[in-house]
This record gives sequence, structure tokens and C-alpha cells, in this order.
Amino acid sequence: MPNLSITWLGHSAFSLVTPGGKTVLFDPWYTGNPSFPAGREPKIADLILLSHGHSDHSADAAATAKATGATVVGIYEVTSWLRTKGVQKVEPMNKGGTITTHGLRVTMTDARHSSSVDDLTYLGEPAGFVVRLENGQTIFYAGDTCLFGDMKIIAELYRPEIAFLPIGDRFTMGPDTAAIAARWLGVKQVVPMHWGTFPLLTGTATQLKEHLAGSGIEVLELQPGQTAS
Repeated sequence: MPNLSITWLGHSAFSLVTPGGKTVLFDPWYTGNPSFPAGREPKIADLILLSHGHSDHSADAAATAKATGATVVGIYEVTSWLRTKGVQKVEPMNKGGTITTHGLRVTMTDARHSSSVDDLTYLGEPAGFVVRLENGQTIFYAGDTCLFGDMKIIAELYRPEIAFLPIGDRFTMGPDTAAIAARWLGVKQVVPMHWGTFPLLTGTATQLKEHLAGSGIEVLELQPGQTAS
């Protein structure tokens, strides 16, 4: 069975191809994203996992879902909002719940942040996702969050191998607390996100590597548009 393929599309947007051949998008934001590699809008998607409503995560969710026919997974308020935008295929859920869709087992976890669209319409609480892939490998996409103690529970319950963690600071964890999160989660590899997009986001992957020195945890530093597997 092939390996998981990870493509960073800038900020917190990713395109993953699972070992079973499913294409999963996280937090699609391409329009107006200064770190998005031009012309790389996904043409194929089976699932879109949407962590919260802020436009730097959700701006292209509706258009991408309608163009690809992908199913959008998100907290109840987010999927209800997407229905008003003409998205038909949604899987509403809430924290602690688990669904199986497209052969993947998806659990929604806590995240500590806020969630609204630009007009300040409330879109529920932010969330993260634990995804168990077809080969049994488990990944954790934290969404936008600070460090919180229940990451230790996520480690105990789901034992993720790869964590996608925000490191930009100011609005999320910085590299120092993201390094603590990685240790608490017990992962083998960290994919840094939510960094390098704007000057306000001062955290860097280099700093994360420094904070994880000697831990044995690999930092998978991607450039926008780059793919690793």
C-alpha cells in the first residue's frame, strides 16, 4: 500500500493523498492567501476537513466542495453555514464524536481558539481532527489552537504518529509551545503550519527544530506547493 502523501498549500491548507488513494483537503484557503502557490487549486478531492470558520481557513471551502464534489466534515455550525452557500454533501459532527467516511475514521477533538466568518457570524467552536488512515496510521490536525493539557489525552486515546501543528504565534501556539505539544502527543513527526504567511506570524520552522532538538521528533518543513511522502 502506498505511503501517505502530504502537500502544503500555504498557511494551514494541505492536500493529502491517503494510502488508499483518497484525497483529503484541510482548511482550504487559496484566494488571497499570499503563501498559496499560484495555479495549485485542487481539482480532485474526496473529503474536506474544516477546523473552524475564520476566512484564512474556510474561504475556499464552499467553492472547492462544489467544484470537486467533496464531502465537508466540520462542526455542526460550520456545516450548517456551508449549506447556506450551496454545499450539499456535509458531515456535521462535534467534539468527541467519530465518523467513518470514505474509508477513513475521523474523530473531532478540542482546539482552543475562536470561530466566526468576517461578518462575525458565530460558527461554533474551533476543532481539531484525528484521522485513522486505511493502513492504520493515525494523524492529528490540530487546527488553530494554543497548547492545552488534553493533548496528553489525545496521545493516550489515539496515539497519532504525525501532528500538524500551528507555530506562527500571536494567534496560535508559537514554536516553543508547539514543541511541548509534539512531546505530549508522542508523535514521530511534526508538520508545521500557520506560519510564514504574514509578518505578524513570527514563529518559524527553524525555531521549532531548535526547541525539538534531541527529542527524536522530526520536523517536516515543507515549502508551499511541496509534496512529501
